[in-house]
Amino acid sequence: MSYLSISTWSLHRLLGPLRWTYWDAETGTHRTHVQDQPQTHTLLELPEQAARRGYRAIEVCHFHFPETDESYLKQLRQSFADADVSFDTLLLDYGDLTTADETRRSVDLQLYREWIDIASLCGAKQIRLIAGEAAPTDVQAIRQSAMALSELNEYAATRNVQVITENFKELTSTGASCLQLLGETGSFMRMITDFGNFHGEDKYGEIASTTPYSVSIHAKAAYDESGNPDETEFTRCLEAVKSTGYDSAYVLIYDGPGDMWEGLERIKRIVEPYLQ
Repeated sequence: MSYLSISTWSLHRLLGPLRWTYWDAETGTHRTHVQDQPQTHTLLELPEQAARRGYRAIEVCHFHFPETDESYLKQLRQSFADADVSFDTLLLDYGDLTTADETRRSVDLQLYREWIDIASLCGAKQIRLIAGEAAPTDVQAIRQSAMALSELNEYAATRNVQVITENFKELTSTGASCLQLLGETGSFMRMITDFGNFHGEDKYGEIASTTPYSVSIHAKAAYDESGNPDETEFTRCLEAVKSTGYDSAYVLIYDGPGDMWEGLERIKRIVEPYLQ
């Protein structure tokens, strides 16, 4: 049965500093850039806040983790359990499985394993890994990504975590490349379909073609300067999902102006009739 979820990105102006991971080619290491943000809620408080507003699950971006030591991760796991909210997905917002830089590839893969361990400790069911930044028509890059995702999923399975990907970044920017990647990985791979990451006339067909392989729909609307969604376009996306019989998480995404909880409420009322 489908249900409502939110991403921490939809509340990023309320959750404190963002910790962005980036690759430093000069040193051959990962670095972190801390972007200051106000904090209204801590990550530990978020499950209870979400439950009070009718959300059954949360997806947490990796840059919202204030710390990753075992003690904190167990506290986070308990906060989800106490609120009776599912920690559906840890979104790792860094990485390029298609890089030609062998040093970066090796270091990136180690970082992915570390975040899989983190996902396991804090109770996330899934971890979203970026498939890659090569062109969506690069068949060899798709195969390279599929091989890496398969290997990482084997590692994650020993920790009770499922590896998934998303139509996010260049490699999976088209429905065709998403389906090719899924085919290369075999039957285990699932994904997130994000309304905002397909573009052009084929967008709605691409949403419909990838939804059957998706455990999560990022219900992202276009917003005007006042934070009001383009309801006609958004509904067209939702109809594309509905046509497939989808019955899992609708993750509400809001990044418009004003109060972020209020922005989420505006799109929630549009999504709720599509829950089945």
